[in-house]
Amino acid sequence: MTAEIIIKIIAAFIAAYLLGSIPSAYIMGRLTKKIDIRTVGSHNMGAMNSYYNLGKGAGLAVLAADVLKGIAAVALADLVLNIPNLYMFICGFIVVLGHNYPVWLKFKGGKGGATAIGAIIYFIPWGIPIGLAIFLLLVLITKFPTLSYGIAMISFPFVSWLVYDRPDYILYTALLILVPFLSYIPRIKEMKSKGGSWKRVVKRKNLQDRF
Repeated sequence: MTAEIIIKIIAAFIAAYLLGSIPSAYIMGRLTKKIDIRTVGSHNMGAMNSYYNLGKGAGLAVLAADVLKGIAAVALADLVLNIPNLYMFICGFIVVLGHNYPVWLKFKGGKGGATAIGAIIYFIPWGIPIGLAIFLLLVLITKFPTLSYGIAMISFPFVSWLVYDRPDYILYTALLILVPFLSYIPRIKEMKSKGGSWKRVVKRKNLQDRF
């Protein structure tokens, strides 16, 4: 491996972290309601907390921005490196870590779900319609968007297997979705405490029903 390639790899890693660190929800909170999104609702710097506390339009804008961060990080690595997927996969993890631990906000960020989706669907675009269909179906049943998109993300390793037949994609997607899942454990415990039962947590009265 030449010095030029090593420099490109390092640059791709740094770029992935900086892209992930762009605090979309924080910026949207300041622009729309002049609040720190981390101080309201679930205190999470993500699309769903933005949706509930800043409005539908703001929530969708944050979702789009966070997904695009993930896509951009691996796309840039693909463009600059033009070498095996391993380094692109690493960039996928780094962009999610950048979202979760942004340097601009003293390393206090979000859970990384939307950014992880972006870093995954660059490799498996069929994950978009399949994951979206699962998400919409579950939202209709549970009225719980966060649970719905979490379960939809579990479909990605299966899409990697059944549609693409790529062991490397299966491993990459399975490991990457663990990052937001593990980050969300404290929030799940909080919801259980507030809801009183798992049934109350899982099945909501409507989309605005939130703990």
